[in-house]
Amino acid sequence: MNTNWRSPELADIQAAAERIAEHVHRTPVYTSHLLNARSGAELFFKCENLQRVGAFKARGACNAVFSLSDDLARGGVATHSSGNHGAALAMAAAARGISAHIVMPSSAPQVKKDAVAGYGATIHECEPTLAARESTLDRVVADTGAHVVHPYHDPRVIAGQGTTALELLEQVESLDAVVVPVGGGGLLAGVATAVKALNPKVEVIAAEPAGADDAFRSFGLGRLIPQTAPNTIADGLLTSLGELNFDIIRKHVDTIVTVEEGSIVEAMRLQWTRLKTLVEPSGAVSFAAALEYPERFRGRRVGVVISGGNVDLDRLPW
Repeated sequence: MNTNWRSPELADIQAAAERIAEHVHRTPVYTSHLLNARSGAELFFKCENLQRVGAFKARGACNAVFSLSDDLARGGVATHSSGNHGAALAMAAAARGISAHIVMPSSAPQVKKDAVAGYGATIHECEPTLAARESTLDRVVADTGAHVVHPYHDPRVIAGQGTTALELLEQVESLDAVVVPVGGGGLLAGVATAVKALNPKVEVIAAEPAGADDAFRSFGLGRLIPQTAPNTIADGLLTSLGELNFDIIRKHVDTIVTVEEGSIVEAMRLQWTRLKTLVEPSGAVSFAAALEYPERFRGRRVGVVISGGNVDLDRLPW
């Protein structure tokens, strides 16, 4: 992995938007009078659950894959992922006509494994630990010569994810705050970079499950704390925060809050029943923050990033 990468800037995110335009959707923003009343805020849901592959990950993966030189692309691409990034990289690789190798933990939801396989990628299963994911990826790369596209510790991926914010700020005027879920930190780093470059007055708030709170603890202590034994239904937010991402987050994010499992489930149910949109637990974490901390958002115009909609219908949390 290249450790000398620089943090992406607004120009990189704008270039990414042009590069990926024909490969991703410009996702809509939904509103709900009922959810506004419930939260006490004006909420604008940026629906990345309606993105290609059902998640914002399509943005970063496409930017990374279509940034590759022909020489690097020739060997294909590889990554480790619990699902959404793997599906996104498989989709982007298929669009460019190259191979993709995805290391997935055995515990990943079947719906996400099916999505990866559906795009023609080769799945390499491993034990559900970060160490196993990384060691398996090292072996796959050694065997195949594939180029690694990390799920979040990659400036090309971060820049691609940041295009979410470019769209949101074009679609909704005069936002007071943007709430973003955080796992590895690629989406948060990209969104925060774009938001603060375009309007520094907008507060950037990250939301994280209390059962997987390494970003919250790292942000508070000012040093990177590894994720250990995470326990949350938000399976897309189980990874440790990336080093490059943490540096960006410390610079551009205003605060990180944690949410309880009950709030995640409540948010998910409300988005299904009232917003009429399918949201996975990880994608509901940002709205859960608005429900759990109403005093922080009351009376404000808030962008809420729904990060994904890949739900295993056989493992619903209710």
